[in-house]
Amino acid sequence: MKSEQLERMKYGSGFIAALDQSGGSTPKALRDYGIETSEYHTEDEMYDLIQQMRSRIIVSKAFSSKHILGAILFEKTMERKIDNLYTADYLWEKKGIVPFLKIDNGLDEQKDGVQLMKPIPKLDELLGRAAAKNIFGTKMRSVIHEANRTGIHGIVEQQFELGQKICDAGFVPILEPEVDIHSSNKQEAEEMLVAEIISHLKKLDDSMNIMLKVSIPSVAGTYNDLMNDPKIVRIVALSGGYSRKEADELLKQNPKLIASFSRALLSDLSVKQTQQEFDAALLNSIIEIYEASL
Repeated sequence: MKSEQLERMKYGSGFIAALDQSGGSTPKALRDYGIETSEYHTEDEMYDLIQQMRSRIIVSKAFSSKHILGAILFEKTMERKIDNLYTADYLWEKKGIVPFLKIDNGLDEQKDGVQLMKPIPKLDELLGRAAAKNIFGTKMRSVIHEANRTGIHGIVEQQFELGQKICDAGFVPILEPEVDIHSSNKQEAEEMLVAEIISHLKKLDDSMNIMLKVSIPSVAGTYNDLMNDPKIVRIVALSGGYSRKEADELLKQNPKLIASFSRALLSDLSVKQTQQEFDAALLNSIIEIYEASL
């Protein structure tokens, strides 16, 4: 199964849907969907509602392997079922879509112009559960705010150190050193990031497989050289605060980069839509992002 999934991630056409809003970002995701905080009273009720939203997306006929290569899940989504199948199994067995899991615990305070990931003390236990639920790969996010060499080195060091552990556990990690799109020296930060990634790639065993999730670069083609490294399965781009239209137009300028959008994918969806309206809105978003990813 994993060899088939790896082949699909390396060579397939499409993009990765990010359905991984966690505890802190779930209220906003629900609000954007049309569900106010007054409509639920406990954390369990909140997670029930976000699961209903995600299930509606995943089950939709618009959400298919024709356009979508993979989907990134939140831990609680991984543990829940859709039509009596765990979410990852439903994605792969019913849809042919490769399941990933968000594993980070959020961001630390800013230092040296960056935010490292908070520690993940129960990583081994989480990866064990992910293996049992047939997860293919993982994703973890940190953020670069300034072109600070010390900070960027620290981010890449942390991402690759965790990436090695994840590879050793049998998964394909998506390393996500996001560069804030509002950074005053974004281009310089991206140049430093590429140099650090190249340096760290040289230290990896040739048999390793990793992915990168990056901000759409200020200069088109910034990440092209990295894509030629045999250890890189795929490089995907987050929307990072751009509207879907803006993100799509920028993505088209980077023909080897594919999307991994969250908010930009879901922005037109509403709990109040009929199923027909919902499917049509989702399909429109998916096709726009798919075409920008070709």
